[in-house]
Order: sequence, then C-alpha cells, then structure tokens
Amino acid sequence: MKTKFVLFLAVCLVLSLASCATLFKGTTEEVNFGSNPTGAEVWVDGKLMGTTPINFRLITKKVYLIEFKYQDQTKSVYLNNHVGAGWIVLDVLGGLVPVIIDAVTGAWYSFDQSNVNVDFRAPGAFEPAVL
Repeated sequence: MKTKFVLFLAVCLVLSLASCATLFKGTTEEVNFGSNPTGAEVWVDGKLMGTTPINFRLITKKVYLIEFKYQDQTKSVYLNNHVGAGWIVLDVLGGLVPVIIDAVTGAWYSFDQSNVNVDFRAPGAFEPAVL
C-alpha cells in the first residue's frame, strides 16, 4: 500500500512540475525553406544552414532573420513568432509552476509560418508548362 502511495505522489509531483506547452509541443518547430529556382543558400541569423530545398528545427522563442542568396541576389525574410493563448490558459489552470516553466523555456511560442519560400525569377517571367 505504501509503495502505491509513493508512486502516486511521484506521478503527481512530475505532472505538477510539467507544463502543457513544454510537454505537448516542445520548444522547437520544423521549418521548411524553399526557393524558385532551387539551390539558393539559406542563412539564418548570419549562419549558412544549407541550400534549398531544406528543412530544420529552430527554437520558437526567437525571431530569426532568414536570408536567401542566389547568384548575385539576396532576399531577406523575418521568421516571426507569436504566443499561443491556449497554452497560457492551460498553464494558469495548472497552477503557478507550469506558467513559470513555459515562460522560461519559451514553449508558449509558435512560428507564424512553417514554410518560407522566395522567388528569384524576374517579375513576369514565363515558365513553360510541363506536359
């Protein structure tokens, strides 16, 4: 009987110290990067990450400057984030500890988009249909 009670208390402690967004969503998201034409370099906050098409995980707590470089052209895009209000409500219902954990880890945040694409073709450029 004592063992079951200790196990029950341990489970309750773990659940009370966990937070909704950290448990169910995590602190990173996968983002897909593409360009037309393919083969553009993808730079994230000044660091070369690879060439398009490419996907990788980024920490959602930050806002990133994404630069695409193709031949002599550079196009820049900000990857913004936002706070998911639903996570905050669930954390508040769970008590003070989950609020603190999700706030510190940044698990409340999600990116505004999961696909970032740029077009290096000239405006009005004609692309023939593939039959």
